[in-house]
Amino acid sequence: MEWTDEGTIIGQRQHGESSVILEVMTLAHGRHLGLVRGGRSSKVQASLQPGNAVSLTWRARLDEHLGEYKVELLKSHAARLIEAPVALYGLATVAALLRLLPERDPHPALHEGLAVLIQHLDEPRLAPALVVRFEVAMLSELGFGLDLTRCAVTGAMDDLSHVSPKSGKAVSSRAAEPYRDRLLALPAFLWEGQGARAPTATDIAAGFALTGFFLRRHLYEPRGLAEPAERARLVELATKIH
Repeated sequence: MEWTDEGTIIGQRQHGESSVILEVMTLAHGRHLGLVRGGRSSKVQASLQPGNAVSLTWRARLDEHLGEYKVELLKSHAARLIEAPVALYGLATVAALLRLLPERDPHPALHEGLAVLIQHLDEPRLAPALVVRFEVAMLSELGFGLDLTRCAVTGAMDDLSHVSPKSGKAVSSRAAEPYRDRLLALPAFLWEGQGARAPTATDIAAGFALTGFFLRRHLYEPRGLAEPAERARLVELATKIH
């Protein structure tokens, strides 16, 4: 068995004295692991850091085997990301989410979203909102998408201010008025898209609270998992920056 693909490294772990098992979010093969022989050498390690874009050739005798990777660095991002705490916590948060995907299950939209996120992850005022959007995309890919396009009550497509925790659907400010204490706040940057004003600390906190509620309900708690500690640290950093 053999294939060639491209992807973004999201993790690695030691294997034996000189090798590593590399975890990559690939375009056509989803989250995929492979053995890199000699991957612990100082010469190779710089190419195998999380965040780097790589081209991969995977080989194995049988499809169900771990297999071996031959790795070619396409673009190094790790050196840039390691300088920014928000980038490190952001990457760890996203990587933990991607590990909830079934291995080898293609998700090209998430691959593309991750590549875009990596480009801006060291920009403190932009990265947190992109992470929140990635979490929204993750929920959608796994069948728990939020409907943030129109009010569930009136059908209006503007002045959306809240989300129903039961349905995951947006609610306009007027329709939400009698039920505000039972609804989740919807920051403008999630429904206005790229044209939204720059998010404030309150917007960022609301965004993470919104996605966090549904991530816990649909992804973490059913698996008996706690929310990653890195995510809480990211939220803390992001709200201070804004």
